[in-house]
Amino acid sequence: MPSAAADLILLGDLTGRYASGSYSRLASDGRSVALRAERQGAAEHGHRITAAIACHVARAGGTMEQLTRLLLYPEHEGGRHAQHIALRSGQSRALDYIRRVWASATEAVSTTMVLDSRHHAYEALATLRDRIETTPWRGERARTALRVLRAHLNFAEAAGGPLHHASERQTAEEAGISRTTLRAVYDTVLKPHGWLRRLRVGHGREGSTWYLGDGSGSAQFSRFRTTQYPPDPALEEWTTPETATTADIDSTILGQLMGHDAFTHHGLGSAALMLISALHQRPNQTVSELIGTSSVSRATTYRTLQRLTAHGLVHHTGETWGLAPRALEGTGNSYPEADTGSATAPAQGWDEVAEHHGATGVAARRKARHAAERAAYRETLDRLAEHRSKALVIIRDGRQVLVPTPRPDEISSAWHAPGGCLRDPATGRADPDWRIATDGRLILITHSDQRTYDELTAAHAEALSEWNSAA
Repeated sequence: MPSAAADLILLGDLTGRYASGSYSRLASDGRSVALRAERQGAAEHGHRITAAIACHVARAGGTMEQLTRLLLYPEHEGGRHAQHIALRSGQSRALDYIRRVWASATEAVSTTMVLDSRHHAYEALATLRDRIETTPWRGERARTALRVLRAHLNFAEAAGGPLHHASERQTAEEAGISRTTLRAVYDTVLKPHGWLRRLRVGHGREGSTWYLGDGSGSAQFSRFRTTQYPPDPALEEWTTPETATTADIDSTILGQLMGHDAFTHHGLGSAALMLISALHQRPNQTVSELIGTSSVSRATTYRTLQRLTAHGLVHHTGETWGLAPRALEGTGNSYPEADTGSATAPAQGWDEVAEHHGATGVAARRKARHAAERAAYRETLDRLAEHRSKALVIIRDGRQVLVPTPRPDEISSAWHAPGGCLRDPATGRADPDWRIATDGRLILITHSDQRTYDELTAAHAEALSEWNSAA
């Protein structure tokens, strides 16, 4: 076991490496950080230490019994969280907790790899990219899953390793698809076949935490709950797929083009992305070769090549097909010597291609809708953080009238200071420890007092009672 793991077990988290985010949370303004309750922060910090020790033991080939002895030994500071559970809730509850942590740790170790340096992380991502480019992605759903996986690979390359953060809206915009389609390929292709694993669901303003896998569980991509029967060898039925068992595409080109309107579902589609990526990787291919390298069926290949030829993006001379010189920019070209079969009208950019297929503005509308959803969601979070109560609805003369419930923290408008702060009546200056919510009520934002609204209300009532008694 590494020396860092031994120190973590014997001495605990002396450097505070596993305390990140344990004792703090994002405040309602979205910019400042507020402290959590001491007990809640300590529990999360202890759980992170326990999970790290379990991963070290699992990676070293240990067992759950060995982990239990390490955590429950009184002299080991790293096991204080498990020891505290045993003292507070009993030995059986502590053993159940250790069993759950061990199950998560063994799963994490079996599906992840140790990255010693940033260079090693980039090597792992390059290996994964090669595997993605040589995996046959058959069918429309699989091709859509490839776009989503390429979007996550972009996020992972920016993060510097397989572990990265991304929200559903962010991924949908990067891949050029809707959130409904995104969730479908998550559940039916990427997560079941080992390409992606969600480690933590996003909450608030934080995206989900993802880990890129190697797709070791993806042998075949078939439609979910298909009604077709498998072939019968006794009848000498065709048992090999039409496309090859390996592909050969340039996923970097696919990642650059997939977010454009021209490659939406009603535009050229994902099949055009596959063919362009395959022709960029290996120019001058026959249709039979292109079917194998792009993993696109023969009928879809012919149909997509005709659409690309109509825009002058591809051409064929004899039996081989190739890309136009500026095809990656969406600019087509006519080749008098090429056997196109019909007159072509070369496109002058991807915007013109999208306009031709009626797909102009799809990505912009999707981003605008996502921005509106984010704004509404953040407004809801702010209202929850402000501890707003529900208003009473009464019917008067056939109209609904909202009557806010009385609260003890409502203040006069004369106390409002610029920036949403509270003006001190004695000095006339703003008090930084208090802020005024959008509904004109008082919020305490200091770290010294983490009482809830109910506790503040009780304290106010008690203080008012004492004042009346004294008076």
